[in-house]
Amino acid sequence: MTPLPSTIRALWAVALATLAACSGPLPLGEDAATPPVPDFASAQIAPPPGVNPDGCWVRDIAPAELETVTRQIEVAPTRFRTETVQVIKRERQELIFETPCPDALTPDLISTLQRALDARGLYRGPVTGVMDVRTRQAVRRYQSGRGLPSGLLSIQSARGLGLLATPRDQL
Repeated sequence: MTPLPSTIRALWAVALATLAACSGPLPLGEDAATPPVPDFASAQIAPPPGVNPDGCWVRDIAPAELETVTRQIEVAPTRFRTETVQVIKRERQELIFETPCPDALTPDLISTLQRALDARGLYRGPVTGVMDVRTRQAVRRYQSGRGLPSGLLSIQSARGLGLLATPRDQL
């Protein structure tokens, strides 16, 4: 194999460096397969009718979950064709749920949340007391296992993690 002339190698190096600079790194804990997690301010809504008007409510969109399935289809005796299709495991859905109000999400409570998620193997990172991307993704992992695929902390999850007291009438 003949080596490339130095001018072509230099052009390739410039092109690759330009490409790398354009894409930029993803924030820690994010990848292309992980949908973004909204922050509380952009997701907050007015309380739905018939609920406690003093509570804080949010709206989030859970993306559809797809699964790629590969199967063998018999086209003739002893002859098969491979077919790959995507199957929707869960439709895209709008989620509306109660969440702790912003004044309750103190740095101490968020630090406790991070430690609780770390103890369950869902959070990897420093305990900062800040509701950052890593924390919201860990919240999503915790809540997804309980039927709420959102990175916004719900009241039920906060109570389940021991962060908030459960009122007597709900025991």
